[in-house]
Amino acid sequence: MTDQRVALHVYDLSRGLARQMSASLLGTHIDGVWHTGVCVYGLEYFYGGGIQAVPPAQVAETYGTPYQVVELGTTQVAQTEFTSFLQEIQSRFTAATYNLLSNNCNNFSNEVANFLVGASIPQHILDLPQQVLSTPMGYEHPVAPQSVATLGSKCAVRSDQDLGELRADVHLVSTRASRRAHRGPSRHSQ
Repeated sequence: MTDQRVALHVYDLSRGLARQMSASLLGTHIDGVWHTGVCVYGLEYFYGGGIQAVPPAQVAETYGTPYQVVELGTTQVAQTEFTSFLQEIQSRFTAATYNLLSNNCNNFSNEVANFLVGASIPQHILDLPQQVLSTPMGYEHPVAPQSVATLGSKCAVRSDQDLGELRADVHLVSTRASRRAHRGPSRHSQ
């Protein structure tokens, strides 16, 4: 068995909007809303409605060019052994078990990276949900499960129209947050 290159593809689902608008929306700067996939054996493996194995070029059609490619190392794990590993963990990575904060694509990529090369993905990617929750906006308005479906449908920006709709949604949220800040604490936070 020859060594197989293992790389983490990091995508910014906000397509740069997080970098531009996070400080005004959250009160803190974040560089992106990260989606990750692990590339090995000629495929990109990621968690999205279940475990996916897709040629990297096909993933780029949906998520765009990776924001960053992190070389994780090489593995001597045979593809058949890796497939068995994925079968073992697939019940933990289904559409029903998805959790934006604690069981997402980045958690999946981290498990895969640990299995293949014995190393984790960059910590700042794993820490992003807690970083957002620790902001005043995240603390006051924790992500509700029903919001995840809306977020998911808006994050994969594929066209200028999608980008315009996302900017309109972000402006609406920002305006509401600004109005709340001027009114003082809500009845629910007292």
